[in-house]
Amino acid sequence: MPKRGALAMGLTTLALVLLLNFQTPGAASTLEPVARSGSSSTTGSSSTTGSSTTSDATPAPAAGATVDGPTVGTRYGPVQVEVTIESGQITDVTALQLPTGGRSGQISREVESMLSSQALTAQSANIDGVSGATYTSDAYARSLQAALDDAGFTG
Repeated sequence: MPKRGALAMGLTTLALVLLLNFQTPGAASTLEPVARSGSSSTTGSSSTTGSSTTSDATPAPAAGATVDGPTVGTRYGPVQVEVTIESGQITDVTALQLPTGGRSGQISREVESMLSSQALTAQSANIDGVSGATYTSDAYARSLQAALDDAGFTG
């Protein structure tokens, strides 16, 4: 009898966990930006212009430089971004690749503009990401940071 009770309790717990984690197709509209724990603030970072007087500083990117980041694989599909830098400012971030198909594709389409907006506001790859799209957000930031590094962007 105790074995049956433990089995029933285990199956009930499993069913409850699965039920609580179930998301309906309409749940994508509840996605919202969230701050990740451990992310550093960039407040005041724009006031450090003209600090390229040291000899080992990376040169500023050329006017109108557009650089593709690497493709970063996630469990839901590849993510790759392209960044445009003009006059020492990030002026555009475009997703070249995002997960497609099914729920992952739906989420990617919804968060693409949010991630781009966060990058433009931060003027870096230090973005908060979007709740419900953690893997895509992390891969987006990694691809963007690599593109910024390749462009020699110091923000």
